[in-house]
Amino acid sequence: MKNSKTTQKIAFFFLLLATLLIILPVGLIVVIIVVKGLPAISWSFIFDMPKDGMRAGGIWPAIVGTICLVAGAVLFALLIGVMAAIYLSEYARDNLLTRIIKLAIVNLSGVPSVIFGLFGLSLFVVFLKFGSSIIAGSLTLGIMVLPIIIAASRVALESVPHSFREVSLSLGASKWQTIRHIVLPNAIPGIMTGTILEIGRAAGETAPILFTVAAFYLPHLPGSIFDQAMALPYHLYVISTQVPNVDEKIRYGTALVLLILVLFVNLVAIIVRSKFRKKKKW
Repeated sequence: MKNSKTTQKIAFFFLLLATLLIILPVGLIVVIIVVKGLPAISWSFIFDMPKDGMRAGGIWPAIVGTICLVAGAVLFALLIGVMAAIYLSEYARDNLLTRIIKLAIVNLSGVPSVIFGLFGLSLFVVFLKFGSSIIAGSLTLGIMVLPIIIAASRVALESVPHSFREVSLSLGASKWQTIRHIVLPNAIPGIMTGTILEIGRAAGETAPILFTVAAFYLPHLPGSIFDQAMALPYHLYVISTQVPNVDEKIRYGTALVLLILVLFVNLVAIIVRSKFRKKKKW
């Protein structure tokens, strides 16, 4: 018994240590960004147009561009991803083709983002002639986050008890009515979890937007989805590596705004998920 308690304490210590090794570096990064970036935050920094080759002025076009790109990517990926997940979990038979498709989806989630950028450049910018534009960047980001959303949505749909389907079908509902009114509403919290994970990735990626949409210096807002746009990740990269004599607080201030933006969008998604979670029937 004594030996068992000692083993339990050792295991608890290593589990706590592993948790701290994950939390402390992330917390340290956040603290550094906040301390160094907070002096740059002001109304003019957020809402003004960039000036003097991005050494002065604000980052409003980059904020708007990032929001447009993330919104477009999530809408595209969520629509296609949920439809694909419904087919794979509710309609597709368990055969070799279905297993290959599922394996391909898993493998796609590990493809480097620069590959998706080159794919978006070839398909949307060159072949479909969208040019460097918001729609090309959004679709590229949407394809990049699509595998995770499909996988998370499929798991969420399959976690709904099979008895729910049986009762609905026994009452005379069709298969699609059962999916739409019973399965899908109960799976939304799980679907939102996958979406939340990918919002941050879409907002922080640089390579895909570098090939498809990002403008180096654009001191005005985009007029349509076929215009180029600035984006916070690329803007941060440029002022950190390409533009000389940029004040350090501007770089960290841009990083802080990007961090706040991602956290805010995630918070909204989490609130929506919690409301749907309260409606779950099991």
